[in-house]
Amino acid sequence: MKHILKLQPRYYESMKNGVKQIELRLFEEKRKNIKIGDEIEFKKEPDLNESFIARVKAILLYENFESLIDDYPIEILSDLNTNKKELVEELNKFYSKQKQEQYNVVGIRVELN
Repeated sequence: MKHILKLQPRYYESMKNGVKQIELRLFEEKRKNIKIGDEIEFKKEPDLNESFIARVKAILLYENFESLIDDYPIEILSDLNTNKKELVEELNKFYSKQKQEQYNVVGIRVELN
């Protein structure tokens, strides 16, 4: 199955270059459809004209972003200019603690095709 996810430019470039290997999202209904072996087309925001394909290698389920981020090196979670504390703060702006409690979170580990 093929899925489409949008990425901010800095994360898009980092993932496209193979540095960022885990995409972090809420584990909402549409994310529950993503399975190991599926393809994800990542589209660069805001115009969505650029994209690349990656294959899902693992689904990492956690209660919140902080515990997920604690288990993996920052180098594969973000761009090279972000530390773990900054990444948690940024994710908490997009996804409230209440939403994290409601849905839990997922790390989608990918490999470029």
